[in-house]
Amino acid sequence: MITRINTKLNKAEYRDCVHACWVGKNIGGTMGAPYEGVRKTLNIQGFTTEAGKPMPNDDLDLQLVWLHAMEEVGPLAINAAMLGEFWRTVIVPNWNEYGIGKNNMRRGLTPPISGDYQNSWRDSNGAWIRTEVWACMAPGCPALAAKYAMEDAKVDHGAGEGSVAAAFVAAMQSAAFVIKDIRSCIELGLAAIPEKTRMADSIRFALGCYDQGMDAMDARNAVLERNADIGNGWFESPSNVSYAVIGLLWGQGDFKKAMITAINCGDDTDCTGATVGATMGILGGMNAIPEDWSAHIGDEIVTISINRSDRRVGRSLPETCTELTERVMLQTPHVLFANHCTVQLTEGASEIPEDAQAELLKQCQQLNKQTDFRPFSAHYESAVLMADVFYDSAPDICAGEEKTLEFVVWARRGLGDECINLTCRWWLPEGFKITEGRSAILLSNGNAHHDGKARFSFTIKAGDVLAPINRCVLEIVPEGRSTVLYVPIVFLS
Repeated sequence: MITRINTKLNKAEYRDCVHACWVGKNIGGTMGAPYEGVRKTLNIQGFTTEAGKPMPNDDLDLQLVWLHAMEEVGPLAINAAMLGEFWRTVIVPNWNEYGIGKNNMRRGLTPPISGDYQNSWRDSNGAWIRTEVWACMAPGCPALAAKYAMEDAKVDHGAGEGSVAAAFVAAMQSAAFVIKDIRSCIELGLAAIPEKTRMADSIRFALGCYDQGMDAMDARNAVLERNADIGNGWFESPSNVSYAVIGLLWGQGDFKKAMITAINCGDDTDCTGATVGATMGILGGMNAIPEDWSAHIGDEIVTISINRSDRRVGRSLPETCTELTERVMLQTPHVLFANHCTVQLTEGASEIPEDAQAELLKQCQQLNKQTDFRPFSAHYESAVLMADVFYDSAPDICAGEEKTLEFVVWARRGLGDECINLTCRWWLPEGFKITEGRSAILLSNGNAHHDGKARFSFTIKAGDVLAPINRCVLEIVPEGRSTVLYVPIVFLS
């Protein structure tokens, strides 16, 4: 497939924005950390930490692991299941959604089911705070950045508002590389997420407060009241992302004003401040960041969430914002090329088409249309096939109970347009049986009047004696091909 390049980003300008992103992230995390969890408006004026070193912040250091994942497996292998394996290997914390996601994976639940099952923190802040690595490796490609961010978020947030929040922030930040108006970037972020979510409602509400000329703290109070019914207190994403938006809008392009406004909204202050700082850095590069503030925290990255004793991973991660910038830049051309993006890094001048915003809006809307936010789903791949599986409810099962599973299967792009005969065979625990479903399915890959996807379902009935973890496996054979797709289905009793 030949991709038509219509957007060019000068490498030096791009590097400057990426570096400013990480420096801004460090500034906001350090400035906001002392007030994290304060449930009232504040009146800060700047740093209260000692100069010379940033505070450790999981908002930034988790993203070092995602960079490592991209370096290890490449852009086309990045999905929730893959990132889940890196979670289990390198990332230490077990608090809140982090711990629930990791524990569910230990029980055999594949991401994103790991983020859905018995998780009261699905709507919290753990995912939208770690979006910059995706935005920076997909500059000017908000739909792609949002897609990567959702795969990341699903590990510990499943289909919750936390994943929606990650898609919004990643799209907004990616757009900021080519669209230098923050309101337009926010609108593009909104286009990438479902309209009927609390996240979209909260952002639209904040925009309305701004358009009405409301004071920033009055807008903050109105957002808080609108979301008073959400659990998790100060740690819920719809309000906190809105506080970041309030900082970006009411800051009117001034880095210090934007940062202080967001942090003064209270609640998850290190997250809101860090996201504002990173976004402002992308928008304006290092020229947008006050020299006294960048000098206060320096260039170092201090980690808190990574197993640094791990020989292959922990000891090889970037230790400064400059090193992180250079390693991100090495991956970006591969990400853009592998995903057939119309953006290219160049030594020449940047070239942004006049219709760039309209085209990016279409891409975000298309992503939104294709994204299925149903809970208890998972994605699997082989060399030939890709499959989504949807549980009809949580993966709990009792003796003799029936569960229905819906499957959507399609062939990888670039493998031709011939129809494929699929043969299905189950491997079941003792006592389990299939009560409904077909063993042969036709995948109409080349039909111009068909979307090229096979849809079918199976109903499984549990036996009389269950194990704590019951693993069923569906074998899908594309006849005439040498590789087979295995789909694990786990039920907990």
